[in-house]
Amino acid sequence: MTRSMVTETDSPEALMRQAQAGDARAYQALLRLSAQLLRPFLGKFLRGANEVDDVIQEILLSLHRARHTYDGMRPFKPWLFAIARFRLKDHLRKVYRDNLRGAADLADFEETIAAPGGEHVTESSDQGEYIKEAVAQLPQKQAMILKLMYEDGLTAAETAKRLGMGLSAVKVAAHRAYKVLRKKLTAAA
Repeated sequence: MTRSMVTETDSPEALMRQAQAGDARAYQALLRLSAQLLRPFLGKFLRGANEVDDVIQEILLSLHRARHTYDGMRPFKPWLFAIARFRLKDHLRKVYRDNLRGAADLADFEETIAAPGGEHVTESSDQGEYIKEAVAQLPQKQAMILKLMYEDGLTAAETAKRLGMGLSAVKVAAHRAYKVLRKKLTAAA
C-alpha cells in the first residue's frame, strides 16, 4: 500500500479528491485549510474567537457529512462557502431567537429586578432587550418578518405565506433588517 504525499501546494480540490479516495492525511490537510479559509469570513459576522471556532466546527461537521456530494471537477471553495453560509445563518438565527426570547422573559420579571425604591438595580440594559428595541425601530414589515422567523421559528417560506408576500421579498427584507441590526449592534459594542 502506497501512501500519498500531501504537500503545501495541493489545491483544496486535489485534497478533497484524495480524501474522497480514502486518504486520511489529505482529509486532515483539507480540514485545516478549510478552517483557515473560514476564519476571516466568519470573523466579519461573529463576535469573539470562541463563537467563530464553534461555527467552524459546525461547518466542518457539515462538510464531513456532505463530502460524498462534492463533484471533484468543480471548484471547492464555492462549495465550502455555500455550506458555511447555511451554518452561519443557522447560528445567527439561533442567537437572535434566543436573545429575543430572553428579552421577552425579562419583561415578566421587571418588578423582581427593581430595587425597593423603584429604581433598577443596574443601569446597563440586557443585550436581549437591546436587540428587541433595535428590532422595534425597524420598519414594521421588517420587524414582523424577524419576529416570525426568529422569535416564532418560522421559515422564510412560512413567513412569506403568513404575510402574503413573495419568498424573495421576505428574504430581501430580512437581509436588509440584518444589515441595520448588525450596524446597530456593532456600534453599541
